[in-house]
Amino acid sequence: MQDGTEPYTLSLSDLSPTQWLEEMREIGDACGFFEPLGKHHNAAFIEKGDTLLVSFESLPAIQALSEEARPTGFDLAHANGWSCLTVISNRDTWFRDGEVYGFFDQMTDDGFFDDFEQVIFFGAGPCGYAACAFSLAAPGATVIALEPQATLDPRVTEWDDRFTHMRRTDFTDRYGYAPDMLEAAKAAYVLYDPRDRLGAMHAALFERSGITRYRAAHLGGGMQLHLTQMNVLEPLVTAAASGELDTAMFARLYRERRSHALYCKKLFATVEAMDRPQLAEAVCDFIVQKFGAPRYRRKLKALRQQTDATPEDVTTD
Repeated sequence: MQDGTEPYTLSLSDLSPTQWLEEMREIGDACGFFEPLGKHHNAAFIEKGDTLLVSFESLPAIQALSEEARPTGFDLAHANGWSCLTVISNRDTWFRDGEVYGFFDQMTDDGFFDDFEQVIFFGAGPCGYAACAFSLAAPGATVIALEPQATLDPRVTEWDDRFTHMRRTDFTDRYGYAPDMLEAAKAAYVLYDPRDRLGAMHAALFERSGITRYRAAHLGGGMQLHLTQMNVLEPLVTAAASGELDTAMFARLYRERRSHALYCKKLFATVEAMDRPQLAEAVCDFIVQKFGAPRYRRKLKALRQQTDATPEDVTTD
């Protein structure tokens, strides 16, 4: 990293995982600190402003989601002039590691979080779980979690068969059950897809005072990417941080889904599976008018032929 370079806007693409972490070390050493947390986690801090964003991210997701291979936390912090503490895992670990616990214990003991006027925790999926769980280290923080799991303790969530490889991991000790760890938060916002059955079941466990849940239908399984592509993630986090996020504002922001091709295509797949040809035709026509999409032009032609047919001509299963 060259002196005078803005750390939040550096391109970290085309680097191997080892090179990427070395670059992050240089950024941390120059602008705050960098600390390895055992074999599977690292923490990088950049000091910029009186608000601190604590983001939890995995290296594979960072490299997949960002063309510049930058942590999402960097972009969110840069847009608002915030400091940023990025805790990075080398895979999906749910940050269930004693080294991570010890790091946040030390941050609390040192009064690290007390040096900031505001602390915001952010993460998605397994990282959303961590954002909720470790917010306990900074009472009064604001938490934004996308599609978080509440726990993977099979005694509580045995119905979730997506992460069976984690069932030997202890989710009952320190920083364990994410909904309970939010008791000291100033406010927490949980976004989930009600059509994602398992994700919605996890979201239902976040039924606590101070937690607000928002439904983001048809965005499950990659919500962070979709919200980023819709240019909604940054204003959403900013509004949550300022205390301005409410149902009406979320509805205004989420209206941008109509301009997001992947959302519209997922919506079409849903209504098509419901065997509602007129509704499917309306959604398909919107996609064609909005995005072109030759494949959907062919679908639209077929749907119009189906809905124009007389009841006797329509074959049903």
